[in-house]
Amino acid sequence: MKQGTKHSLSVALVLSSGGARGLAHIGVIHELVSRGYRIHAIAGSSMGALVGGLYAVGKLEEYEHWILGFDKLDILRMIDFTLSDEGFIKGERVFEQMRKLDMIPDIRIEDLPISFTAVAVDILRNKERVFTSGSLLHAIRASIAIPLVFTPVHENGGVLVDGGVLSPLPLDYVEREPEDILVAVDLNAPIPYNPPSPPGEPSATNQRFRALLKKWDEMFGHKNPFRTKEEIPEATDEKIGYFDLIMRSVQLMQHRLTTYALTRTPPDVLIQISKDCATVFEFYRAKELIEYGRAVCADALNRFEA
Repeated sequence: MKQGTKHSLSVALVLSSGGARGLAHIGVIHELVSRGYRIHAIAGSSMGALVGGLYAVGKLEEYEHWILGFDKLDILRMIDFTLSDEGFIKGERVFEQMRKLDMIPDIRIEDLPISFTAVAVDILRNKERVFTSGSLLHAIRASIAIPLVFTPVHENGGVLVDGGVLSPLPLDYVEREPEDILVAVDLNAPIPYNPPSPPGEPSATNQRFRALLKKWDEMFGHKNPFRTKEEIPEATDEKIGYFDLIMRSVQLMQHRLTTYALTRTPPDVLIQISKDCATVFEFYRAKELIEYGRAVCADALNRFEA
């Protein structure tokens, strides 16, 4: 967009999947709104669906305040393990807490003040399940169901899992207006991570977490899914852990699918978040990741507006 020219400030926003990296979506939204852009429509997969849905219902600020208060132990306490062969985390505890705090009210998607689309995948019917109506909570829960990690959602004979399986960046599903700006946030970009500021953590919390991490090691061995990105070894010829193998495979798959989606539907503004900025469960780094998203968005918008 050239300086001095008129351009619509209306934005159709597409938010990708990516676990805790999705907290960067919050910073992106902050930067867009602070510059006067009006987000009229959002489409998201997985964490993109969660953050986008919270913004659409007007609860993103409450969620941000809540998640900023979490440390590593709080995140682990939110995980409800199950012996199900469909996944080892139910994912209900965190949603129950969010319901109690009225962050995801009992509202239908079609009643939201802006257009919202959440994408999940029906693994039995081999196709996307696109939510543009019905329960907001149901749509978000289905969209975040990472296969083999979070238990899937059963619906009308189908089994719904994370939208990132087929559509990590659902550019085709956002509602467009004439002359709007298509903004896409890719959480799986194969680029270096440059943190906005050194992360900090109280030493007592760190010691308690490491003690608990040792217990998880005893339970999972090399399959421990709760290690931080610093504690996950670089890929070598030696055997890697079960969970790390899954996540690396998912990231590679999502990057390829995202590349295809961007080629088919190029956005006006592409905001690339490094795949190395956080692992799936590192929600306790909310402050760092939100600021990272804001900073990367600012750089992308500066280039677009120049």
